[in-house]
Parts: sequence; structure tokens; C-alpha cells
Amino acid sequence: MASVTYDHVTKKFGEVTAINDLNIHVEDKEFLVLVGPSGCGKSTALRMLAGLEEISGGQIRIGERVVNDVAPKDRDIAMVFQSYALYPHMSVYDNMAFGLKLRKMPKAEIDARVKNAAGILGIGQLLTRKPKQLSGGQRQRVAVGRAIVRNPAVFLFDEPLSNLDAKLRVETRANISKLHQQLGTTFIYVTHDQVEAMTMASRIAVMKDGILQQIDTPQNLYDRPDNVFVAGFIGSPSMNFFDATLRSDTGRTIVDCGAFSLTIPEGKEAPYKDYINKSVVFGIRPEDIHDPNYAPPGIHQAPVEAKVDVTELMGNEVFLYLVSGDKNFVGRVDPRSRARIGDRVQVALNLDNMHLFDKATERAIR
Repeated sequence: MASVTYDHVTKKFGEVTAINDLNIHVEDKEFLVLVGPSGCGKSTALRMLAGLEEISGGQIRIGERVVNDVAPKDRDIAMVFQSYALYPHMSVYDNMAFGLKLRKMPKAEIDARVKNAAGILGIGQLLTRKPKQLSGGQRQRVAVGRAIVRNPAVFLFDEPLSNLDAKLRVETRANISKLHQQLGTTFIYVTHDQVEAMTMASRIAVMKDGILQQIDTPQNLYDRPDNVFVAGFIGSPSMNFFDATLRSDTGRTIVDCGAFSLTIPEGKEAPYKDYINKSVVFGIRPEDIHDPNYAPPGIHQAPVEAKVDVTELMGNEVFLYLVSGDKNFVGRVDPRSRARIGDRVQVALNLDNMHLFDKATERAIR
């Protein structure tokens, strides 16, 4: 088992900086997810750890060993790719055993490792089949099994669920989380899907344009995002943002969004005093926008008049796409709501969970 450290790591492709001064320490046995939009550098960071890309600056350590110049095969890692990369002419057993045979491991140990991994993954009955006889989910489990038999210090996953349908993604996501608990090994997982990140990770590292934006537990990222990008990336549907100005009125602090104004609850105004008469960004998550008839008790509600533009019935909730003045925003409301397309409605914003960001820097105001 081993920790992983990115120490001021930089990666350049010619004049393009793909990774800029990356500093992350992954604890032993931790499940860290690197998440961000396409092109943010997350896969490059993983490939540098695996030894598939040279680094341009800084150090990468596995445990206490600097691995900058260590060959991939000697880094004690195993990687699961987006493509299954199974040998089509080999059985499941031989695909899983192939790497061990190259290392000239005794047959008895190979057999024990393959059967143990197959048992963990629930594919023991598939060992004699060829890849073409398997479903997508089964092939993905074989690819994971091929990594498990290596018994590495660190597992690397590069968007392994991208080729699966929605139902299989949910199922395989749970299997990988269970696998991490069973193996007790360090997992580093790359995805662009923030739902995968939120449901699987011990901690999440959010990246944008090669720069680490924030690293924290899933709940802290959701509750206390450091900037507008993290706030908008974590959560589905994403946070609603409104350009606004803070002003003071009879001793109270008002968020003036143009189409509507909100009074910040007493006791929560202190962090914002220095921003009076300045431009800010007001953020509120869809789940904090309620039908007033079904709003949770005890919250600080702010009423906003809006027109219902689109509704999406999800069964356990309704997404309301709303328009107030020139502002468009989304609410996730109770399924009992009677709001329909074209209605003028009043929605209740839960100001206990509001966010304000500096307009110029896009940093959270706390």
C-alpha cells in the first residue's frame, strides 16, 4: 500500500501548459477522484503517475520513492482504461493471467490470484468465455480483474465507465466502491462525471485548465465551494448564478439581482459588509428553490415571482425552468407542486444555503 504525492508538478506540450504547478497528496488507502471538464488535465495527471507521460517539472512520489525516472512496469501500479483493451483471442482467464505469466509467476499462484479476483468481481462463471461473448459490463469487470491480480500499491482508473449505459454505470460504480473497501488499496480515479465523483470519492480534486481549483470531501465541495467554477461544476443540475449588487437598506444587507431583491437573514450578514455597493455573483442551488406550499419548515425563505417556462417531472421531484425578468434559473421542487408551463408562480429561495462570490475574482465570499 502507498500514498501518492504530486509535488509542484508541471506538464507542457510545446508552448501549451497542460498541468500547472499541481500539488496533491493522496493518503494511503484513500479513494481520490480527479474531476473536471474535457481538456482540464486530469487524464494527463494520471498518465504522468503511471509513467505514460514524462513530467516537465516537479516530482511525483509513490510512498517515499520519487518515480519521475522509474519505468511504468516498476512503479507498482495497475491501470484500468476507458477502453477495455482485452485480447479478443484469449479467454477471460488468460486475459487476467497474461501480465502474471509475463512476470513468470508460478502457475499455482496465478491460478489462485485469478480465481480470487474473479470471485470478488462475480465473474467466476465467465473464465472460459472469450470477450466477444461478454456484455459491456462484464468486459469492464474483466479489465478491473486484470488489474486486481497484479496486487499493486495503487490502482489508477481513467474514465472506466464511459462506455457503459446508464444502468450499468450505476451498478459498476457501486462495485468499484465496494472493491475499494475490500482491497484497502489507494485508488485514483479520473472522470468528467461529477455524479461519479460525488458518490465514490473520499476526496475530490476539481481541475480546470490544468490548475487545481479545490480539493476536499464531496460534502464540503458541495456546501463550501471556493469559487464560481467549483460551485457550478459540483451538483446536478448545476447552481444558478445571478449577477447582483449588494446594498444596504435600513440597516439590512440586500442582494439586488435586478429582476428581484433578497434580504440576507440577520446573523449572516457579517462576511458581506465590505462588499456593500459592489458587484457580486449570487448563487443558489436548484434544490434550495421550493414551491412555498411544500418548503421545509424553519428555513429563511425569500419569495421570488417567476414564470414557468418548462417543467420536467422526474417522479420523486419536478424540475421547474423559471424566468424572472431576464433571469433564467432552475428549481427542484416537491412532486406535489401544481406549477405548470406558462403559470406565474411564487417560489421560495432558501437563503440559509445561499452563496456569494466576488464578481472580479469569482472567489467565494466567506
